[in-house]
Amino acid sequence: MISVDLVDPPAYTPPYDHALACALGALGARVRLLTSEFAYGSTPAPVGYTLSRRFYRHARGPAGSRGRRVAKLVEHVPDMLVYRRAAAAADVVHFQWLTVPVVDRHLLPRGPVVLTAHDLLPREPRFGQLRAQRALYERVAAVITHSQFGRRALVDGLGIDSRKVHVIPHGSFEHLARQPDGQRLPTELADVQGPVVLFFGLIRPYKGLDVLLDAWRGIPHGELWIVGRPRMDLGSLPHGAPERVRFVFRFVSDAELAAFFRRADVVVLPYTATDRFDQSGVLATALAFGRATVLSDVGGFPELAAAGAAELVPPGDADALREVLARLIDDAPARERLAAAALAAAHGEYSWDAAARRTLALYHALCDTISPA
Repeated sequence: MISVDLVDPPAYTPPYDHALACALGALGARVRLLTSEFAYGSTPAPVGYTLSRRFYRHARGPAGSRGRRVAKLVEHVPDMLVYRRAAAAADVVHFQWLTVPVVDRHLLPRGPVVLTAHDLLPREPRFGQLRAQRALYERVAAVITHSQFGRRALVDGLGIDSRKVHVIPHGSFEHLARQPDGQRLPTELADVQGPVVLFFGLIRPYKGLDVLLDAWRGIPHGELWIVGRPRMDLGSLPHGAPERVRFVFRFVSDAELAAFFRRADVVVLPYTATDRFDQSGVLATALAFGRATVLSDVGGFPELAAAGAAELVPPGDADALREVLARLIDDAPARERLAAAALAAAHGEYSWDAAARRTLALYHALCDTISPA
């Protein structure tokens, strides 16, 4: 039985960590998930793996606060050093996030280390970050991307050795869709009649919210729901929004998330062109719920659209986005075809069982070729 440490010090992706740990455990791996307290709410209970919140145990303060960030920064190096010694108990160490690449590459444990490139490149790069990211990729034994686009970005764009970059699609978040009906929609949304288009997730500059609001002008009916915590200055966007747009500017827990996706007729991800983006947890959620989805032609999105599970529009093209949204709002059979293809992808190529099998094969290959010191 192979022993695996999944490590996410900042707890950036609890749903992903949980889903991968469960799937690996179901295949017989002995899995420890090592992370920190998720400040925004509860996380799933471990199933088939053990959980240790050993990072940043003294960080206090509200989620995202300056005090909490400073405390985590102070604890980061000591915690990484302590973990490096503890990592000797694992056959493979698989980092989901390494948030300070310039120092983290010097703090990695010995033996096979895998890194998932959730962000191919720094989202808002500062001086020296790109060089540090490349050095980090070169330091680990293997890098996982979620699409062929991501692989090309690292191999052709950064010059990373092609032999160490492996494509394993992002699994759909089936555990979120399996939740029983629990928390209901907010009161102001629960009684909405007619079709709903959902934009969900952290609101960042590359998410294309301005393009979406422009596209919504001229769509004659239906509602657009913008749901998520802003990570950018929205300026006048909410005040100048067209009619029939509702904003829910806050973190939405997993339990509440289900109500939004079950109510949505269409999920839209109008991301702008970027070479730093690979795949999306929001898309993985939409697949699991079997939602008709509209995607910008960026990153790894076209690979999913090629399976018939989504419609593509050119990034930044409000007119094209308006046309597709208006058509899908009025075409229930088209939405049903997209939904069926989404569910097929969620239970096939984009399932966690498929992702875990590929990941486990990679672990075994590394253990066969790399002897821990």
